Amino acid sequence: MNLHTLRPAEGSTHNSKRLGRGQGSGKGGTSTKGHKGDKSRSGHKDKIGFEGGQMPLQRRLPKFGFKNINRKEYVGINLDTIQSLIDNNKISNEITKEILVQNGLASKKDLVKILGRGELKSSITISVDKYTKSALEAIEKAGGKANIL
Repeated sequence: MNLHTLRPAEGSTHNSKRLGRGQGSGKGGTSTKGHKGDKSRSGHKDKIGFEGGQMPLQRRLPKFGFKNINRKEYVGINLDTIQSLIDNNKISNEITKEILVQNGLASKKDLVKILGRGELKSSITISVDKYTKSALEAIEKAGGKANIL
């Protein structure tokens, strides 16, 4: 094997002419990019949604709706989920945020809201951020307590 016999691996090269390698290549000078302008420069990349100077679609369409920047996002946990934890002996008589985090139902910083789907059969003390009316009624009906943090 000599330097003059080296060839690229089969299928690894796609272009027959190397751009920008002098006038002898036939593609020297501007390297087929024309003269001046953004697209002739190295590193050129169109912005996402750029339409050649025409007003982009996301700016032409009307905006609607309202985003409340003060919105509080709650993680909802239903009563049937709590009852299944009780049935599986993962909870005894009290539920706090820490217990919910340990069981993977919420993360540390989440605000938790108890929702009223399902049925609660055992009396239990629950301490979370919020409750629905139906959940509060079901907890009190089962003989439990609902503490709001």
